[in-house]
Amino acid sequence: MSRRPVPLSVLDLSPVPAGAGVSDALRNTLDLARAAERAGYARFWLAEHHLNPGVAGASPAVLIGAVAAATSTIRVGAGAVQTGHRTSLSVVEDFGTLDGLHPGRIDLGLGRSGARPPSRRDPAGREPRVVGGILIPAPFSFAGLVGSPRFRAQAELLGRPGPEVPDYDEIVGTVLGLIEGTHHSSEGVPVSAVPGEGADLQPWVLGSSGGDSAAVAGRRGLRFAANYHVSPGTVLDAVQTYRQEFRPSAALARPHVMVSADVVVGTDDAHAERIAAGYGPWVHSIRTGAGAIPYPAPEAAAGLPADPGVVADRLDTRFVGGPHAVADRLAALQEVTGADELLVTTITHRHADRVASQDLLAAEWARRTRIPG
Repeated sequence: MSRRPVPLSVLDLSPVPAGAGVSDALRNTLDLARAAERAGYARFWLAEHHLNPGVAGASPAVLIGAVAAATSTIRVGAGAVQTGHRTSLSVVEDFGTLDGLHPGRIDLGLGRSGARPPSRRDPAGREPRVVGGILIPAPFSFAGLVGSPRFRAQAELLGRPGPEVPDYDEIVGTVLGLIEGTHHSSEGVPVSAVPGEGADLQPWVLGSSGGDSAAVAGRRGLRFAANYHVSPGTVLDAVQTYRQEFRPSAALARPHVMVSADVVVGTDDAHAERIAAGYGPWVHSIRTGAGAIPYPAPEAAAGLPADPGVVADRLDTRFVGGPHAVADRLAALQEVTGADELLVTTITHRHADRVASQDLLAAEWARRTRIPG
């Protein structure tokens, strides 16, 4: 028996279209958020990426404040704060400030990027498989990307001064302790984060594999967001580890999973394919270590590099089509992962196409949610 449709939310990277600039990208983010609220999406999350010419979303806390001010009801959050690049106190103070300005609407998504390397590695050597109609490709190795000059430069510019970065569980524990008002310094001194202590934030952990992030989220009884759109080959490992490790907490009695997907919805399948062009070269630029290029126009995409060995898993797991076709694939992803929520991200060259894609999907999803009679 298929599941009843669950809430849909939006993840935005503030992509910079070719021929446009950062100001255009940021204004587009605000417009997309207002459209998401009108369409009935539950959450609007902002990603964090650095040293990418084609992505303007480098400071999620700043953008969250702007988005929350431009909307009135939709929850707004980070997907996710890269905790290894800042201190736990700065994260809590930033998001405590946001909660003070927009109480009860802020999600604090915590990512492991920049933290101490995980204790478990992504599985290797698997063959692609189809589970419940959803492609689970062979896991992609990010080893070359992490060792690229751009990532070394990022580590140099974003690295925290002083002692080695704590492990991820310690970072998450400190963030939660500061919010709850239970944290003590290494000398045993109780500390208060103002703003931040007592803030009405909803903490999440984001993860791409069955490693530290999933395990930490489960053991601490937090909500978990698994990234099918970033690492489709390991999404099932992520949700399985999270559920296996889950322990009830004061905030959450049972596991709660959100799963992300890249989608482009057009008026029909052919239209969607046309406006979706450009994704291959864009992913290629990221995964080869150069950093995201400004998102190409469809007519320019064919002349840009898009090595199948680098981009095939992302292209083959992107949901592109008319509203019915994309909603069917999202429903299948929900069924396969047991997701309690779904998070969609859409990148096209024309901003109007992103807004229309978002609207078309919301209308189809709402139609399926209605109770007959």
